[in-house]
Parts: sequence; structure tokens; C-alpha cells
Amino acid sequence: GIVFFPPSPRYVAPDKAAELVRAVPSTVTSVGLFVDASDDVIAETLETVSLDMLQLHGSESPDRIHELGGKFGLKTMKAIKVESAADIGAVSEYADSADWLLFDAKAPKNMVSALPGGNALAFDWYLLQDRSWKRPWMLSGGLNADNVSEAVSISGATAVDVSSGVEDRPGSKNPSLIGRFLDTIRSL
Repeated sequence: GIVFFPPSPRYVAPDKAAELVRAVPSTVTSVGLFVDASDDVIAETLETVSLDMLQLHGSESPDRIHELGGKFGLKTMKAIKVESAADIGAVSEYADSADWLLFDAKAPKNMVSALPGGNALAFDWYLLQDRSWKRPWMLSGGLNADNVSEAVSISGATAVDVSSGVEDRPGSKNPSLIGRFLDTIRSL
């Protein structure tokens, strides 16, 4: 996934993102992460970058998710911010609008540098245990090579999303950490 949210240290300019997407095999899904982006921002990005899916990490409503998927002809993934069991209830709102769901940790209100995602925070994976939804889903939030096996075992996730867990510092990916993470995933 490529972050198109300028306040994030992981932000990638569309020109650079286009280069990255061209280098990816066609069998890999290219995902663009947006946060409450306008149609114009998404359209301008898509003029430069060929994406397969929109990952939406803001306060987008189910109607907005459905609208974006239809307007741009792309699959959509909605991030559900989780702190407690009550947050899992939001899934039913998005079951008919998003193609995928992504469960990520909700940042505490007092977290000064909090971003919509990628805060290196995990949540209680037992909240997802033995649950099923109408849509495929993936687990995110504080995952790394040391905890992803346990996270998958507890939650039942069949797909995971990682960012901070393979970085030396926000926005700086570490090839060794990426390799360890992938080795762990492949061993599951």
C-alpha cells in the first residue's frame, strides 16, 4: 500500500508512487491509502498512479465508500479503528459498501502525534476471534515479526497489513525487518 496522506511520514508523492507501482508485478494488488480525501484529490492521484484498490482510513461513511468505489471503478477497503468490542459493531455499517475491511488499533485521544494509522499500536486480538463477516478482512495495528504469529493465531486473520513494524523510524522501512516479517508469515 502507498500512503497518499500528506501529514504522514510515510506519504509518497504521486510521481514517485507511479514508479513504485510500475515496478510491482501485475499479480500484486496496488493499494492507495487515503484519509477523507476529496474526489479531486483521488482523481488527480489516479491520473498519475495506477491503483487497484482504495484503502480508506478516515471518517468515510458507508455511502461515501460505495460512491468512491463506483466513481473510480476500484475496490475499496475501509479501516475500522478498534479499541473495544463496541468498535467492532461498525463492521455491520460497512458490510455492503466496502469490498474489504481492515481492523486497526484506535489511537488514544491523548496521543499527540497520532495518525489515522501506522501508530505502532496493537489492540486486543481476541475481539476478532471466532468472528466472520460478509467481506474479507485483514488485521493491522502494531504488527511485527515478533507478534504476527500470535496475532494471526488469536484473531483468525488470513491477511495482515504492516507498516511501523518493519521500520527503523516512521517512514523508513528496514529491509531486514521486512524479511523477518515475511519469513514469519510464510511459516504460518
